[in-house]
Amino acid sequence: MSRAEKIVIVGGGIAGMTAAAAIAGQGFAVTLLESAPAFGEIGAGVTLSPNAMKGLDFIGICEAVAAAGVEPTRQRIQHWEDGRTLVTMDRSTQREKYGAPYVTIHRADLHNLLTDAARTAGVDMRTNSVVVDSEGATAILDDGSRVAGDLLIGADGVKSIIRQRFEPTEPHFTGHVAWRALVPVTSELQEMSDFPGIIIGPGAMITRYNIRGSAAMNLVFFARQDGWTDDGWAIAADPSEIEAIYAGWCGDAQKLIEAACHQPMFKWAINARGALPDWIIDDNVTLIGDAAHAMTPFLGHGAACGIEDAVILARTLAASSDIAEGLSRYQAARHERATWIQSESNANADRMQGQDADMFGIGKAKDEESLGLFNYDCRLEPV
Repeated sequence: MSRAEKIVIVGGGIAGMTAAAAIAGQGFAVTLLESAPAFGEIGAGVTLSPNAMKGLDFIGICEAVAAAGVEPTRQRIQHWEDGRTLVTMDRSTQREKYGAPYVTIHRADLHNLLTDAARTAGVDMRTNSVVVDSEGATAILDDGSRVAGDLLIGADGVKSIIRQRFEPTEPHFTGHVAWRALVPVTSELQEMSDFPGIIIGPGAMITRYNIRGSAAMNLVFFARQDGWTDDGWAIAADPSEIEAIYAGWCGDAQKLIEAACHQPMFKWAINARGALPDWIIDDNVTLIGDAAHAMTPFLGHGAACGIEDAVILARTLAASSDIAEGLSRYQAARHERATWIQSESNANADRMQGQDADMFGIGKAKDEESLGLFNYDCRLEPV
């Protein structure tokens, strides 16, 4: 490809920003349109498994992200009633085993590094650019202005405007609701900070992991619940809700709940998308990240899949004679894996929130590592 083609990306989240840096790094002119007034992310954590970190290495920020985050040496899954350990995961050899680290990090810290990488790559980055429609490879903004390109990439999340051209339906509620809080690591929480992980029980679970030099923990409380479908990430929550849901849970759970109730807490419904049969329209429009395959978080691979999409798309465009060929190769390389991870993430919710937590871990546990997800290398995957 000549590299004279103009690439327009809608959405400046993790997938969109990674794609902007990766595609611009291949010599293309990239314009990124973000609806918010400034580039940034909300105050929550994210897990980056080795396969995701390999993608960040492609744009040159793997070690900077690792330094800004935390590399846990171990994790565990605990029983909801007595807190006993059901399964232990050794994370101390991730670099040796997979060629990249396993990192937990504040989303804002990751996003700052992605934004710097995109700017360094020469991306034309525009805020206050609310895309309300598109036509061909042209994005149409709310003020009536148009941003034309030779390729339009929808990276605008689960409520994607660009995806409406593929499937004019709304995201569906998955039956799961989540509450999040960031808490300082105090002496009362130090043992749980030193051994992060998940407490599982009937229809619910609590995830904890460290960020920012292990000075803070990101807590997420998941429960099956009807009647709430709003997926806004900044909706204030009533702490009494989780106190009621997790009443009777173990002492470790109660310590986490008490800590969370003393910090700002937010609630959101987990909405997702079904698998699309095709990610390409007219050989000049495609989707990445949640816009393509929004999934439940129960394998911790939403961000990872978006990063993988971004790097594979950059590589296929660079390796192809035209946009159409690049998109065809991108879809061939990514569709099956992303669709499978969507399905397995839903299945993992059932495994981890089953009615009999005592049975968890008997036999070979199915998680993101045992399923082989960490072995994937988007830098080298055939395209």
